Amino acid sequence: MQRIGWQGPSGHRVGIAVCAIAFLAAALQPLAQAAPGSPSTLERVKQAGKLTLGYRADARPFSYRDEAGNAAGYSVALCQKIAEQVKAELKLSALNIEWVPVTMDSRFGDVQQGKIDLLCGADTVTLARRQEVSFSISIFPGGIGALLRSDSSYRLRDVLTKGPAASRPFWRASPAQLLQQQTFSVVAGTTSEKWLAGRMEKFQLSAKVVPAENYEDGVRKVLDRTANVFFGDRAILLEAVQRSPSARDLIVLDRRFTNEPLALALQRGDEDFRLLVDRTLSHLFESADFRFLYAKWLGEPDADALNFFQMTALPD
Repeated sequence: MQRIGWQGPSGHRVGIAVCAIAFLAAALQPLAQAAPGSPSTLERVKQAGKLTLGYRADARPFSYRDEAGNAAGYSVALCQKIAEQVKAELKLSALNIEWVPVTMDSRFGDVQQGKIDLLCGADTVTLARRQEVSFSISIFPGGIGALLRSDSSYRLRDVLTKGPAASRPFWRASPAQLLQQQTFSVVAGTTSEKWLAGRMEKFQLSAKVVPAENYEDGVRKVLDRTANVFFGDRAILLEAVQRSPSARDLIVLDRRFTNEPLALALQRGDEDFRLLVDRTLSHLFESADFRFLYAKWLGEPDADALNFFQMTALPD
C-alpha cells in the first residue's frame, strides 16, 4: 500500500497513516480507561461487601455532619434507602456502608475516580457537570435565593425581589447605582457563583464579590457586614437562618432566582446502578412513608412539592 505523506523541512517523510494512528490512540484513551472489563459499581460492592457514600458536611438540610459526627440530612436519608435496596438486590447477608465527607472541589472527581459510589449532597444537575458524572432523577426542586440582614434597606430588597419583570428598569439607571454599591457573596465552585457572574456581566455591574468557603462562612459575612447579600440554594439558606443564634438579624427573600433540580451523582456509563438508584427513588416518592421523610428534613410538603415528586417518579 502506498503511503501518502508530506516532505518536512528536515527531509524526513511523515506519513498520514502514522498521524492517524496517533490520533486514534489519543481519542480512544478515555475509552480504554473505562474498559468493558472493569467491574461495575454493583459488582465492586458485591465483591467487597461495602458501599461507599460521599456526603457534604456543610449542606444542611440535605447533607451534613451531626453532633455525633455522623452523616445526616435529607439526601443522606435517601441514600440509606438506596443502600437497603442494594443489599436486597445483591442478596447480601450484610452490607458495610462507609460514609466519606467530600469537599466542594473534590466531590465530582471522587465519583469519577471511584473513591465514592454515590454522592449524597445538594448538587444541581447541569450539562457541564453531566460531562463528568451521571445524575439520578431529581430529588428536590432547588433554586438560588438571597440572604440579607433584616436591617437592610427596603429599596435593596425591592430591587432584588421584583426582578426583570418589574414595571420599572431593573439593574439599570437608579437600581444599578444601588447594586453597584453592594458587596455580594457566594460559595466558590457552586452554580450560584456562575449565575452571579453571568448576571453581573449581562447588566454590566462591577459590584464587589467576596467568595465564601461554605454556607456558614457566607452567613457570617452578612452578619458582620462583610457582604450585603449572600446568594445560595434557598433551602439551605432558610435552614441556616433557622439554626443561627442571630436569626432575628437575617432574612431570606421569597424570590427564587433560578430553578435548579438537585440530584445524586454517580459514575458515568454505569446504567445498572443508575437504574437501581432511580427505581428506588421512584418507588420511595410514590410511597406513603416519603411524606414523613421529607417533613423531617424540609418541613411539611405543600401541594407544589407533592406534585413535583409525583411528576418526577418514573413508572415501572
